[in-house]
Amino acid sequence: MPDHQDDHQPDRRQEALRRILAGTIDRWTKGSEDIPTAIPGLSFFRREAPTEPGLCQIEPSVVLAVQGAKRMLVGEGNYAYDSRNFLIASLDIPASSQVLGASPERPCLGLIMQLDLRMLAELGAQTHLPPPKDCSDRRGVALGTVTPSLLEPFKRLTDLLEEPEAIEALAPLVLREIHYRLLVSDQSGRLRQLTAVGSQSFSVARAIGWLKANYASQLRIEELADRVHMSPSSFHHHFRLLTAMTPLQYQKWLRLHEARRLMLTEGCDATSAAYEVGYESPSQFSREYSKLFGAPPRRDVIGLRRNAVPAAH
Repeated sequence: MPDHQDDHQPDRRQEALRRILAGTIDRWTKGSEDIPTAIPGLSFFRREAPTEPGLCQIEPSVVLAVQGAKRMLVGEGNYAYDSRNFLIASLDIPASSQVLGASPERPCLGLIMQLDLRMLAELGAQTHLPPPKDCSDRRGVALGTVTPSLLEPFKRLTDLLEEPEAIEALAPLVLREIHYRLLVSDQSGRLRQLTAVGSQSFSVARAIGWLKANYASQLRIEELADRVHMSPSSFHHHFRLLTAMTPLQYQKWLRLHEARRLMLTEGCDATSAAYEVGYESPSQFSREYSKLFGAPPRRDVIGLRRNAVPAAH
């Protein structure tokens, strides 16, 4: 009679790795919500209660929730994920993040690792991978399947935090392996589209880079489309497909978030911040700010400062 005792071996291995990662993140995040680590591009998060959707900006990154559950909202897209799947963002995209499952006894724990697009392109060229399957979903955010082969290098990467003198020598090697695992995952097509020179994803990524560096400048769609070698109509279509925004909406989002930062951390008043980020009308700035953040600039910043005061333990 055949022995089937190893049928669930991959499941047991994955669960064991998940538990180890959850334990590591739990130790490092006690008393905190978001912490950067000593490994460049790697951060941990912890939430002890469900939350309402909160505005955020996703960078090209992979997000693992090793305990609990989260959801990312991008345009009309709803991406719920837990320990069985990872969230991958291939572009800088405005979004809303929400914790779905968390409690003080069982907090939502996870990690965020920034993607190195240059490394992905290099690995794709060097490893002679088979042509990717057509990636019909061109949006800049997607969910991938977590596997033991992906969790194992993440475990080794987080283990290095206990051996800080080894991080500089060993972390780049483990990060390279993680990028390779992502490149051969079920999100291979999306990532290889992004790094393929001449693809629409690559061109939109270049346009986003220009917008981030020049958010205060007047935006002319024709000129930006020409800069990334696309027709205006194709550029507008693919930009919206990937980011769930038009280029003008994206620029407005960048401007308003930078104005918020200027008021919160630099002490600017609303009018000065409006002019600094490219608005010509303070009243228009105030209207658009209120629409995005739910309160006029001054009231919003006062509320943010009040909430930033550390609570007594």
